[in-house]
Amino acid sequence: MNHNDGATYSSAAYNSTIGIQAETVHDSNIYIVHPDASPQERYRVGLQLLKDGVPSRAREMITDAIARGHDSAEVRFHWVLAMLSSRTHHDLSTEEVQQLRYTSRLVRTYPKDVWKEALRVAFDLLAVLSTTGSETGPVLKQLQDLPRRQHDAILRHLDLMLTGGLKDDLWAETLERAHAERFGNDRGRRVWAYFAPIPIGPRALPPRPSTAAAAKAALPARAALFVVSSALLWVLALIADPARAIVELPVALGAGLAAARFGVRWWGRRPKPGLAAGARVPHPRDPASAEDGFTKRVRHSFDHYFSVRRPHGFTWDAWLAHTAQIRSGLAAEIADLYRESRIGVERVDWLIRYLAENTRDRYNNGTLSDQHSQDRTPGRTKALTIAALAVLGAAALSVFGTAASGGAQPQALWAFLAVLGAAWSGHATAYRWLEVRREEHRLDREAQQYTENLTARQIAYQRWQSFLDATRPSELEMETWLACDKSTFIDEALRHHRLTWRDLITHTILVAPAPSYKRGRVRGGPWRYSHYVFRLFLFTQDGIREISAEFNFSDATRRNEQRSNYRFDSLTSVQVTETADIGYDLELVLTNGPARKIRVKDADAHQLAPTEDSQEIAEINLSAAGSTHTFRLLEGIAADGKSWLERHGPDSLAPFQIAV
Repeated sequence: MNHNDGATYSSAAYNSTIGIQAETVHDSNIYIVHPDASPQERYRVGLQLLKDGVPSRAREMITDAIARGHDSAEVRFHWVLAMLSSRTHHDLSTEEVQQLRYTSRLVRTYPKDVWKEALRVAFDLLAVLSTTGSETGPVLKQLQDLPRRQHDAILRHLDLMLTGGLKDDLWAETLERAHAERFGNDRGRRVWAYFAPIPIGPRALPPRPSTAAAAKAALPARAALFVVSSALLWVLALIADPARAIVELPVALGAGLAAARFGVRWWGRRPKPGLAAGARVPHPRDPASAEDGFTKRVRHSFDHYFSVRRPHGFTWDAWLAHTAQIRSGLAAEIADLYRESRIGVERVDWLIRYLAENTRDRYNNGTLSDQHSQDRTPGRTKALTIAALAVLGAAALSVFGTAASGGAQPQALWAFLAVLGAAWSGHATAYRWLEVRREEHRLDREAQQYTENLTARQIAYQRWQSFLDATRPSELEMETWLACDKSTFIDEALRHHRLTWRDLITHTILVAPAPSYKRGRVRGGPWRYSHYVFRLFLFTQDGIREISAEFNFSDATRRNEQRSNYRFDSLTSVQVTETADIGYDLELVLTNGPARKIRVKDADAHQLAPTEDSQEIAEINLSAAGSTHTFRLLEGIAADGKSWLERHGPDSLAPFQIAV
């Protein structure tokens, strides 16, 4: 931490390299406005934007609603808040001040209600600010008398506008509310869900296409040859010895049917392969695996979740060794199913975690090896198949002997050819038939497994998605927590420098992403970060106090706090650089030190939906970060020094003073 009365430089916070760990864009319809939306709907969206900390867009939506005829004291009250939120008198153009004056004259035309009173108090506060030496007591009393909803809204959105003694009188109340709400709604346990990646939908390994078509095509010809050859052999046996042939035929037929019945249970089924057709799990030492980063990350994720989701009594290494084959097959399946989606493994971690838990649970209830048990053929079936084949072989030889014993040489030759044809065609027919049955059985089993797996994964996906939706903070909660962090940070800075609000000419706070952050947003909303850098500028009569610190948004802890003090004339240059592929950088140059680059926001064009405008989203993010206001202040001081602040003080509103 650096402390100086002149100027201080350096530090990682000032010249840090920003690295994105993960980013998430939540689909949401809270900011969606259809072209034919009613004025009331436009106002509703504008009001939501204002509550969620996007005043620049809120101004547009509420102004549009008013232009379309939706006007009342309530609408005008929120329009005034949107006009002044996150801004000071420096940021108001002449046209905007004139719009405020026009609105102030409308107050008396509205019916008397709480919104009219709140609107009048807001204008009275502006009038006090723009008049030197004004008495603040009466207007503060009016503010305190407002209902809590309107009172809190004014304090929140006019935070930068209120300065000096007026701010001093309200600061204790603002700070008390910040302390009360800072960790409200279980912040520490829920913030992570805002930045959690959107899970990709469930998939399962579909059945492989059947290969039985060729076997079915060749089956009729071979079966016909077997029937003809068998019939010829039996006819020859009947001619040679009818009595013996009539006994041999039922024995051979019965043995053949038995062999077919039990053989199909043995050879007609085969274990389901663990991998999809063509799928392959690269070994970690395989050179080819270095080229497939997604598969390596999937394998690593499986190893991680299997090591932490393990049965009681297993060490992590023992469980990994016990499930090596299962993990290998599952990793190949997941890599094969999701590789072409070009996603990060974080989006499929929910499925990997589910598969690890499912494997653990199946081990605990004794069903982990059920599939292998089902694939094993019982010994009784094997024994009966072998016995039936032995009887069939003996019966076939007996029939051949009977047919060949007719005495005539041609009959023996025909018997030999018939038994040869029956043997070849019988084997070929049985092989093709078993192949067809094997494929049919495999297809049925894989189709059933696919349905069961997909259904179970859909349930797990919905359960995880519902948990995320229930846990994820709303935009209002995120904005409230951020505002509370800002207030407490400002208060500690004031205490450290022993300053009061009366000692300040003005102040501004710049909120930027810290190194190695996660970020998320809803469609149409600003980026929010898991780690921030708060940079506070306090402008006093003697110079500028700059205080910065990194904030962990989950628990509001901070580190790397740095403080700099420099005179107004030390700030010689302020430059804002926009790079499409990088983002916005703010560069501060002091008279006796190196330039300091401050990353304000990263580029985000690749994360935009087709309906979003990149320039509009950039403006929303800059406004939400306080960048617009900060840039204007620093650029004005760099150009004209302290005199710029004096020329643009609250009294500069006097020519356009708002009177109600």
